[in-house]
Amino acid sequence: MAIATIDPREAAHFGAMAADWWDPTGSSAMLHKLNPVRLRYIREAADWHWHTDEHGFRPLAGKRALDVGCGAGLLAEPLARLGAAVTALDAAEENIAVARLHADGQGLTIDYRTTPVEQLDAGEFDLITSMEVVEHVADPAAFVAALARRLSPGGLLIMSTPNRTPLSRLAMITVGESLGGIPRGTHDWDRFLKPDELGKLLTDAGLEVTDVTGLSFDPRKGLILSPSKAINYLLTARHPQG
Repeated sequence: MAIATIDPREAAHFGAMAADWWDPTGSSAMLHKLNPVRLRYIREAADWHWHTDEHGFRPLAGKRALDVGCGAGLLAEPLARLGAAVTALDAAEENIAVARLHADGQGLTIDYRTTPVEQLDAGEFDLITSMEVVEHVADPAAFVAALARRLSPGGLLIMSTPNRTPLSRLAMITVGESLGGIPRGTHDWDRFLKPDELGKLLTDAGLEVTDVTGLSFDPRKGLILSPSKAINYLLTARHPQG
């Protein structure tokens, strides 16, 4: 059996936030602000990759999606609404309990599990998402390889993570965590990956990186997709077969 790359301290940190996860003004407020930007990026990547109608309501219909590090389901639920059959994983049992309860209340069927992705036995997936997770795992290379193994031929893997730059340290830790916008202890700057470092892990895992887009803050618009990757970025990789 593959060894899980979950860091127990990280799981405990995020599990302690479970009760607040769906409160847009609580400890996960930043994730609520991030979610629309992430969804726009995912939707555009999916429309381009599968040539779906950009105005359609269920572009992921007939697709299997896996969200790894799902928290309480902030991304898994929209993926289900876009038509995907969603499996979602999180290391914290508290998060999965909240996620299941919330999905039931929304009338959504999502297969939530605490199974580590390295040990998941659920076939392959057309779309895999893992947002702000790779910087929290014990072995990023093994984690990325596990994601790649679960991607179906021709499938898409979409990830987001902070960049390891002086600006990201200032924005996410010095300012973000000290002022309370991000819970204290959420980030370890030394574990952040630069785009070329994450890209190499994906290439080594047999995937092809097709896009890297920055995520920035605009004082007029809030969080936006941006050419600047200095703080955070989103990345798309595809399975080269299919």
